[in-house]
Amino acid sequence: MTTTSTEQVFTNAAIVLPDEVVEGSLLVREGRIADISSGPARGGVDCEGDHLLPGLVELHTDNLEGHYLPRPKVRWNIHAALQAHDAEIAASGITTVFDALRAGLDEDAQLGIADMRLMADAILAAKEAGDLRADHYLHLRCEVSAPDVMEAFDGLAANPCVRLASLMDHAPGQRQFVDLETYRVYYQGKTGMSDPVFAEFCARRIEQSEAHSPGHRLLLSERCRAAGITLASHDDATLAHVEESRALGVALAEFPTTLEAARASHESGLAVLMGAPNVVRGGSHSGNVSAIALVEAGLLDVLSSDYVPFSLIQASFVLAERIGLPAAVRMVSQAPARVAGFTDRGAIASGLRADLVRVHAPSTRAATPVVRGVWREGRRVA
Repeated sequence: MTTTSTEQVFTNAAIVLPDEVVEGSLLVREGRIADISSGPARGGVDCEGDHLLPGLVELHTDNLEGHYLPRPKVRWNIHAALQAHDAEIAASGITTVFDALRAGLDEDAQLGIADMRLMADAILAAKEAGDLRADHYLHLRCEVSAPDVMEAFDGLAANPCVRLASLMDHAPGQRQFVDLETYRVYYQGKTGMSDPVFAEFCARRIEQSEAHSPGHRLLLSERCRAAGITLASHDDATLAHVEESRALGVALAEFPTTLEAARASHESGLAVLMGAPNVVRGGSHSGNVSAIALVEAGLLDVLSSDYVPFSLIQASFVLAERIGLPAAVRMVSQAPARVAGFTDRGAIASGLRADLVRVHAPSTRAATPVVRGVWREGRRVA
């Protein structure tokens, strides 16, 4: 994608800076933010008092899989699926996105290693061709209990879009699913397993976790360190989990399931990430700690849209009532950009990329923000 070569002006905007909101105008030159000034300007885009936010940075979304596999056993053309996913991402105000692909598969998974490689290759090709609205990267979701996780990781990690990997173990009785009844509701509802089949499934998952997880965690952390891939933990629940994450070189704690694990991660210098749907819904769908509880405790750094792209912009305005809009927006822009190692985006500041989102703020608590325009490096993409 090429940047615009002309100057652009955005005026009559409530510009959300890292620490304050200013009423004024913004000048963009050659795809970069050139100047921020108070008061109106002549010409340009009249934002009519709407908020102007930095483009959102999404570190963990499974959204592409839903477009590629819209129904059981129905694989959509990957290029069409990617375009649909990309359009949804951009229309949600996300200008930088990490598409999460699975490395290491559950036995009930409908997508295999070949599907993951197909999606990864399609993203790289479309990115190189300039065919995407948002700036796409890859996040490898490594299921450490799976026997094939190393094969899958090695087949994907050579893709230059890979910048982030997370260490996951979804075996029952721990982390996300400490409560076996919650695990039962989730998996039996998802797969339709009978009780005897589900019992056998649980036993196999636990056995695989005990056999493979410790060794795979170590191997994957070594691979990521050597390749310069940022490493994330996933669903840490105890102090022991956090200590293990620290020892492995983890920089990001994704979705800690308890207040104890979130506090230990925060105090250890790990950025703490939670799901924006958790904020919007007012709690975790798995019955774990709520994101708002972490906000109130001062322990939350980053939000991810996870399975609903638009939830990122929604959560920003929900949290604005508690911590102010600049602090809420930092969780979906500046903070994730820093975790991913980006220094050229994530905030509205002179010299940074003109990744911008025009948002009409909700008039009431129950209302939804409206995205009225999205620009990436000064070029309108939604």
